[in-house]
Parts: sequence; C-alpha cells; structure tokens
Amino acid sequence: MVTSTSANFSTCDLCDEHKDGSQGVFRVLPPVFLQFGGLQAFCGPARTVQCLEDNTLVKAAVEQDGGGHVLVVDGGASLRRALVGGNIAAAAARNGWAGLLINGCVRDVAELEAEPIGIRALAPMPMPTQRRGQGVADLPVQIQGVWVRPGDWIYADADGIVVSDRPCVLGRS
Repeated sequence: MVTSTSANFSTCDLCDEHKDGSQGVFRVLPPVFLQFGGLQAFCGPARTVQCLEDNTLVKAAVEQDGGGHVLVVDGGASLRRALVGGNIAAAAARNGWAGLLINGCVRDVAELEAEPIGIRALAPMPMPTQRRGQGVADLPVQIQGVWVRPGDWIYADADGIVVSDRPCVLGRS
C-alpha cells in the first residue's frame, strides 16, 4: 500500500529542485485546476482513466482499493458533464484513494468538500454523465498537454500540481 504524505512536500520546493527543466522526468500542469475535496494537499502514484462524458470507468476504479494512489481522469477537458460527484468522491475516500485529478468537471460541490480526499478539476457542472461503458484505463493520458503515465507520481497543493516519473524526496529527487 502506498501512503500519501501530503504534509511532507511543497510543489514550490519540488519545482525549485527541478528548475533545470529535466523534460519528461518532472512536469508541471498548467494552473487551470480548482480545488474541490476536503484535502488541499495530496500525493501518490497515478492510476489513469480516459473517458469522455461517461464516468463508468471512474466509478469502477474508485470502488477498488485505492492504496494511496491518485486517480487521473482524462475527460477531454469537457465542460458539458460532470465526471465526479458526491457518491464517487465518497467511494474514493472510503476505499483509500489519495486524490482525484479530473481533466473535466465535478458536481455536488458541498459533498466533495466534506470528503477527506484531494480533488482537482476544471469546473463545477451540475449535469451528470451518461453511462455507456466507454473509455480505457491504465494507459498514458495527456492532461492539459502534459503526459501522465500509470505509476507517475502526482503532487498537488495550494500552489499547483506536478508530475514526476518517480517519488520525489527533497534534496534527493
């Protein structure tokens, strides 16, 4: 089981350590994500889902043991339907996910804020998805122009979101 160490990192410090721009190893997501969950900072290795306006695979993923991972959902940056709501966030928190990173929308904002999990998404949207059983899991996804592979480490705090191909330890990453 992977343990989230949200109190032991700062994305600013991680960026200071990697300011040489080691492409591919350390990446920074654009500052377009909003904070929705009850935890402001979270980190863990990525598991990925790619889906468009269909959260069937998102729901299936969070029903499994998260083991401290971050579920990275490439929703194609669609602003038409919410991929995560209160029930999915509650399942993710209950099943040990460290966080959810949604390249798309969420709903049930008050419920999301009450869950002990980190959630980042582009915007709130009250319209739910249509479940058609479409999408793919456990493949590299492109989030706002930045590649995220299963097993990459995601670090999110109030200053931003960074992706690393390995766990970062300040001074030794």
